[in-house]
Amino acid sequence: MAGKIVIDTERCKGCGLCVVVCPKNCIVISRHSNKNGYFPAQVTNADCTGCAMCAIICPDVVIEVYRDENIVPIEGSSKKTELTKERA
Repeated sequence: MAGKIVIDTERCKGCGLCVVVCPKNCIVISRHSNKNGYFPAQVTNADCTGCAMCAIICPDVVIEVYRDENIVPIEGSSKKTELTKERA
């Protein structure tokens, strides 16, 4: 099952927890800082399976994970996603 990771890079503090936990190495730390001066996580999405481990471990809840082309958020992947689902 193919997955897609979306990271709010302007809110990401670059802690690197998502990089460490990703079993497919789909996330790296950017060489460019965001507006707050942090070097945020950056996604490659090449081999993402949609496991959502990155979203689960993210302390700032800035990661959303999707599976397949249905663009259906994985449960618990972010608080922002939960708000989006309620509007639909």
